[in-house]
Amino acid sequence: MKLFIVDANMAVKWFIQEKHSDSAALLLEDDCVLEAPDLLRAEFGNTLWKKVRRGEITAGEAEQVLKAFFRVPIKFHWADALSASALEIAVKTRCSVYDSLYLSLAIRRETKIATADRKFFNNLRGGPFEEFVIWCEDLSFE
Repeated sequence: MKLFIVDANMAVKWFIQEKHSDSAALLLEDDCVLEAPDLLRAEFGNTLWKKVRRGEITAGEAEQVLKAFFRVPIKFHWADALSASALEIAVKTRCSVYDSLYLSLAIRRETKIATADRKFFNNLRGGPFEEFVIWCEDLSFE
């Protein structure tokens, strides 16, 4: 069993073919356990809304993707319980509190965030939280 915290950047790639979608799909393998702050639901929906606004997908496609997303077995954790540590992390790393919620959960669960958010990943590289993040292309279960 491999536990990962998953962010919206990765989750969207499960349903919409784009760069790093193949890597993101590795997280859907049977031996992966996925967890996330409950914020993921809102971020996922917001990402779909942006794609509809940009004409990348239709509203109908967005609705179908959202339904499919809700069928993925992800254990959600209340953001409330992570907020104080997320704020502390955000101040230290200059990452948003939103992103820091994922990092806070990864620290609490002693695992890694799998991300395709280059800015977030780069902000953590070389710092005290680097061990809690993995770049999507570095996922390998061989």
